[in-house]
Amino acid sequence: MSAGSRICGQPVDEAREQAMEHLIFNQWSDVQSALVKGVLAYVVLVVLLRISGKRTLSKFNAFDLIVTVALGSTLASIFLSKDVALAEGTAALALLIALQYVVTWSSVRISWIRRWVTGEPSMLLYQGRLLPDALRKMRVTEQEVLAAVRESGLPNLDRAEAVVLETDGTISVIERAGHAGENSRLQGLGPDSRSEPSS
Repeated sequence: MSAGSRICGQPVDEAREQAMEHLIFNQWSDVQSALVKGVLAYVVLVVLLRISGKRTLSKFNAFDLIVTVALGSTLASIFLSKDVALAEGTAALALLIALQYVVTWSSVRISWIRRWVTGEPSMLLYQGRLLPDALRKMRVTEQEVLAAVRESGLPNLDRAEAVVLETDGTISVIERAGHAGENSRLQGLGPDSRSEPSS
């Protein structure tokens, strides 16, 4: 057999067979490690989430989404990576939750942090008329606004008092009620959100 037909001192066919086996199963110790670390990491995460409160897994803004995804990615790394010890993974989970707590605690008390972290909702439509400048700024198409209006059960744009892009990226539709008091539901929008629609 020539040297070219051997890989690391093994025949090519034998090396390929071993590689295929490792795709499905390595050894029982790896499986047992994943099971033990997975259960313990899951318990640790549940305990940390209970301590930190419901706000940790909320979806109020993009920062919340980032933390949620990061927690899931860290938990998966603890499950599957042999290079990540349980203590290291626990420290990473605790750090993420602590950062979330500090940021949300600060945003409740300091207005500029709140604006920086969460942003402000933006009005895309007002009294049945689209706001082109806001649509361009928020990178939202007219078709997406129309789809949101249809999903809310309204037949057309004229029936909508306002369409608002919330800080978490969702689109809220407020139905026109036909009286001035309804505009009180639009509180909390940014300073440029109530600009008159261009003709």
